[in-house]
Amino acid sequence: MFSALYNYRSLVRQLLTREIQSRYRGSILGLLWSFVTPLLMLLIYTFVFKYVFKARWSVLGSDGETLSFAMILFLGLVIHGMLADILTRSPGLILEHVNFVKKVVFPLEILSWVVLFSALFNFCIGFILLLGIVFIELQTIPVTALLAPIILLPYFLMLLGISWILAALGVYIRDIQQITGTLATLLLFLSPVFYSIDILPENLQTLILLNPIAVIVESCRSVIIYGSLPDSLPLAIYTVVALIVAFAGHRLFQRARGGFADVV
Repeated sequence: MFSALYNYRSLVRQLLTREIQSRYRGSILGLLWSFVTPLLMLLIYTFVFKYVFKARWSVLGSDGETLSFAMILFLGLVIHGMLADILTRSPGLILEHVNFVKKVVFPLEILSWVVLFSALFNFCIGFILLLGIVFIELQTIPVTALLAPIILLPYFLMLLGISWILAALGVYIRDIQQITGTLATLLLFLSPVFYSIDILPENLQTLILLNPIAVIVESCRSVIIYGSLPDSLPLAIYTVVALIVAFAGHRLFQRARGGFADVV
């Protein structure tokens, strides 16, 4: 699963560079859109949920209530953004690169790595903005924020496995492309992004935790905003599940790729 990334690291780097450049080529602001877009979404969501729906979610020790809500909301949106990117792009990954399937011998499995790194690029920009908001609001960034990369690592593995699964199935079942966009929206509202999981009944909390981003969002809030250690048991279970999904996704992709040329 990791050998292809290492063996074709130069090719992955070239494809990733082309992916990022093509996304902003021809636009006036160029790469600045990576900063502008999440900020605009933050302003819109904060206005709707803070001032229209009168949502309340303040952080202990914080004076600016609006920024408190924006800070917590933005963290969830940044994490969900990666999942949405993977869900919407992966089903058409092979269909968008038909030439790689039919005309050349190409390591198709690295396409999911490229999509993951592309989503990670946008995530890192959003994460930097998040740390800026946290510093403005709390006047400091908790030391526990250093644990964030460790918490996020199994999430990245989960997304990689999901990408391989969707890329393989998307070749044979074209309807998946129509479903994943709606699924991304459902997973956003069925996760503790706009609300705290603590306000839900206990049976619903268990159900919400099945969402791929729920445990990660809660754990990242603990270390980045509240300055406390995350709950280790859910995170350990999530890590095991993420490894299983990653290896199963890679296995499925490798088994399914033999029929790609016949189908596309």
